[in-house]
Amino acid sequence: MDAHEVTDLLEARRRRGESYLEFLRVASMSCGLYELPRGAEDKQTPHAEDEVYYVVRGRARIRVRSEDREVRPGSVVFVPAHVEHRFHDILESLAVLVFFAPPEGTNPR
Repeated sequence: MDAHEVTDLLEARRRRGESYLEFLRVASMSCGLYELPRGAEDKQTPHAEDEVYYVVRGRARIRVRSEDREVRPGSVVFVPAHVEHRFHDILESLAVLVFFAPPEGTNPR
């Protein structure tokens, strides 16, 4: 079994000092924790894999293509591969679980 506590993932990501911490990678998917502080700019570009975001903490907005909506703890957002998207208007530090299928970086762009 590969089990994790979100509090442990938050601490591991903080120690690493990067905004994204991958914590699981198997043949069919990968998972990570993405954090952005209040007021930050999300500079990510479209991924070649489908992804799902689950908001653990914080409040912000997300734009997927031309659609825009608020996200808060409990929000779940699906983003198809190759689609422009980003978090913005981050009102409270954002912590998001990210699920990629197939694993991030394994699909050709």
